[in-house]
Amino acid sequence: MPKILVIDDEPGIIFSIEHVFAGKGIEVLGAEDGETGLRLVADESPDVILLDIRLGNRSGLDVFQDIRRLDPKSLVVFITGHGTADTAIEAIKLGAYDYLVKPLDDEQLDQVVSQACAISRMMHVPAIVEEADCPEDRPQRLIGGAAAMQAVFKQIGRVAPQDVNVLILGESGTGKELVARAIYHHSRRNQAPFVAINCAAIPESLLESELFGHERGAFTGAEHRRIGKFEQSHGGTLLLDEIGDMAPGTQAKILRLLQEGSFERLGGSQAIAADVRVIAATNQDLDGLIEQGRFRMDLYYRLRGVTIRLPPLREHREDIAELAHYFLFRYNRQLGTAVQSISPEALDLLERHNWPGNVRELQSVIRESLIASAGPTVIAEFLPAELHRGEGGEPESETEVRPMPDMDWRSLPEFVESAVAEGQKDVYRRALEQFDRLIVAAAMRQAGGQQNRAAEILGISRVTLRAKLRHMHLAVEKVLLPRQTEEPRN
Repeated sequence: MPKILVIDDEPGIIFSIEHVFAGKGIEVLGAEDGETGLRLVADESPDVILLDIRLGNRSGLDVFQDIRRLDPKSLVVFITGHGTADTAIEAIKLGAYDYLVKPLDDEQLDQVVSQACAISRMMHVPAIVEEADCPEDRPQRLIGGAAAMQAVFKQIGRVAPQDVNVLILGESGTGKELVARAIYHHSRRNQAPFVAINCAAIPESLLESELFGHERGAFTGAEHRRIGKFEQSHGGTLLLDEIGDMAPGTQAKILRLLQEGSFERLGGSQAIAADVRVIAATNQDLDGLIEQGRFRMDLYYRLRGVTIRLPPLREHREDIAELAHYFLFRYNRQLGTAVQSISPEALDLLERHNWPGNVRELQSVIRESLIASAGPTVIAEFLPAELHRGEGGEPESETEVRPMPDMDWRSLPEFVESAVAEGQKDVYRRALEQFDRLIVAAAMRQAGGQQNRAAEILGISRVTLRAKLRHMHLAVEKVLLPRQTEEPRN
């Protein structure tokens, strides 16, 4: 049951809010001063907090700052008199969710609180039920306490209950499909199917069949009737990912379906009803594609019932630490590693990187760093070399980062001495990587190339060993042949 906390020094306000939500499945807690309210925030973890801007001898803004220190993700709605709206707007700039003006309008109060509760659920309830590469008990979540992401959550909360088409815009790796799934998860269609199709990943000649299906004999090789994505998602939601890559002919058929609410399978003549909510996503500039004649303007307006723009990761850097620790937990389970933390120096590098690949790139970096780590903490030396460069992609000093050559045990000390003497960068991480490489190669040789046996020798899981082999680009023949063909030394 959602739980809201009202902090107001007027008992009548608390009573009236309790009355509005009576019988609606929302628990209302009340506090007549800031100190009591803060105790309830700590003890009860309310989903939404309604906070009076003026609380006797204490400013609501001060209480708000204390609330954010207790729970940075808390959703706070300010209650203000007519003369203090400017103060409430200032609070919004500081991170409050919304504000309401006295005397409270019951309908507006209900709407704002319901939307805020929906957003609170999104921040704590998985948006994806399962992913192929995700541990079973750790589904992917929407994460983001930054103002830019809070604005996205607010949009999702508003649009999810409305049965309108949605257009999601954002760079590659920003999480467009995750947002689409969140909209679905919190919509009235969430008991019906969610179907996603990447329009850029399917050849143009096959895309129409994938979307609309086909009858037997519709074309060469069509030996059976095929049910398309629109039919599969009947009553539910269909995500058209990378819509900007769709061919004009297919765009025309999508437009007709949206206009008429029906379609025909390829090779068929029977109209099939299409009760589907369409969510489209793209990383392209659709306005530019329209000007070039590559995207239909009428389809664009049909798709953008509501437009959600996802910020690139560089525009909400304050979320990087939370995202990094989330991926740390996920990949610990998946890789069989036991890394517990990320050092301050490593976090600093993560937060300064420009992230052209956005959250997907961060996810990959954390996975790679876990594979490279040799202890309980991800340190800066284990992060990829590109993170040790500036935003322009150039090394931070004139010393070139040299690739690590293959070597044997006896040459490793020579490499370290030489690299330190020459003032090379990143010697510690690169030496540890080479040492790790030598150990793995030795275990693989001792095991005769059998990964199960090599993992047992090393005391790690087979999954971790396979990940290390991929990371090091080591093949069985590469670790076996050198020793088998090496001439004996005198």
